[in-house]
Amino acid sequence: MAALSFCSSLAPNLSVNQNPATFYLSKTSISFLSHSLSSLKLNPKQAALSFIPKSSETEAAPSLTEPDTDKTDPEEEPVAQTAEPKREEVFAVVMVGSRQYIVHPGRYIYTQRLKGADVNDKITLNKVLLVGTKTSAYIGRPIVSNAVVHAIVEEQTLDKKVIVFKYKKKKNYRRNIGHRQPITRIRITSITGYESSPAATLPS
Repeated sequence: MAALSFCSSLAPNLSVNQNPATFYLSKTSISFLSHSLSSLKLNPKQAALSFIPKSSETEAAPSLTEPDTDKTDPEEEPVAQTAEPKREEVFAVVMVGSRQYIVHPGRYIYTQRLKGADVNDKITLNKVLLVGTKTSAYIGRPIVSNAVVHAIVEEQTLDKKVIVFKYKKKKNYRRNIGHRQPITRIRITSITGYESSPAATLPS
């Protein structure tokens, strides 16, 4: 219908005085134009299918992007990790001032203020009362001979505040005093020298 309307618009307007031969020629030209335009129509199914890629092309596309997993790089070889020898688990009981502390290598403790010790100073604790391992114990009488605990000073600081409150009834007497005890933090580095002492074997 669209082709016929287009052709009808192209056709000349006939008047009464026109020759019938010319009218026949114009009619044949109109039929020729309508036949040529109808041959140019596209089938919608063919147009849709013309843009669909072939199955061989779609199957070949992923093969280009697939990584080659079979190839291995000879340079990338697993590196053998060497395990460090484990330290013997040991602890000791030392006396610093008038107090006793249980110490382990690698850990830190807070002690009373060590006078004359600065940060990063290395110190030795000679009053070792006991040394213990997984299999044996070295008991001092009163100290373990030749046993030494090595440590390093990490910080000189103050302990948490303690409130001292004084009160007397009926005398309007109240005193609130705070106190912070000076302390030292030391980190234990090693415990040595106890091997030469007699050991008491622990029951398994």
